[in-house]
Amino acid sequence: MKCLGYIWIRTKVKIIAMNENVALRSALDKNLKSAVTTAFLMLPESFSEEDLFIEIAGLSYSGDFRMVVGEDKTKVLNIVKPNIAHFRELYGSILQENPQVVYKIQQGRLEIDKSPEGQFTQLMTLPKTLQQQINHVMDPPGKNRDVEETLLQVAHDPDCGEVVRRGLSAIVRPSSMKQSTKGIFTAGMKKTVVYSSLKLHKMWKGWLRKTS
Repeated sequence: MKCLGYIWIRTKVKIIAMNENVALRSALDKNLKSAVTTAFLMLPESFSEEDLFIEIAGLSYSGDFRMVVGEDKTKVLNIVKPNIAHFRELYGSILQENPQVVYKIQQGRLEIDKSPEGQFTQLMTLPKTLQQQINHVMDPPGKNRDVEETLLQVAHDPDCGEVVRRGLSAIVRPSSMKQSTKGIFTAGMKKTVVYSSLKLHKMWKGWLRKTS
């Protein structure tokens, strides 16, 4: 009887672990997609894989998509150039499955829908915290517009990418640091965010060793 109880407990523990792993992988995938969408909004209609990966690396260089580190372009470039194949492996399926993207793999180039409708779709899939920051950037004091209304305006703005960049910058200002640790790209369990951050941090450390 004790043996059966032990087996039942072990089985239950394995099931819980499997469920947690599925949730964590899903969260990491969500983070990767969020980074891609954010980068799309800050890039022109046509761009190279390298352009995209540099933009993404600028968001995630610290190992956490909540942080924006884009000042040292040379440092980011030194990570991206020798590791294009790694970036393709990490983001390739996301790019190929995105209906708004024409991914010319052989040429290493991409085209993204830059129509107001296309940009609005992208803006609506951004993490809620970033959407709120964009709303704060665009919303005059006292007007208190709906976030969706603001995003629609931004989608029609020729400087849409710059507005998104300003929203990101606002997140990492010292006054916003405490809030950002609650989760920007993953609005779920703290464990999920930590797992994603550690996973990405480990990946970057491995690539840095290869490029140093």
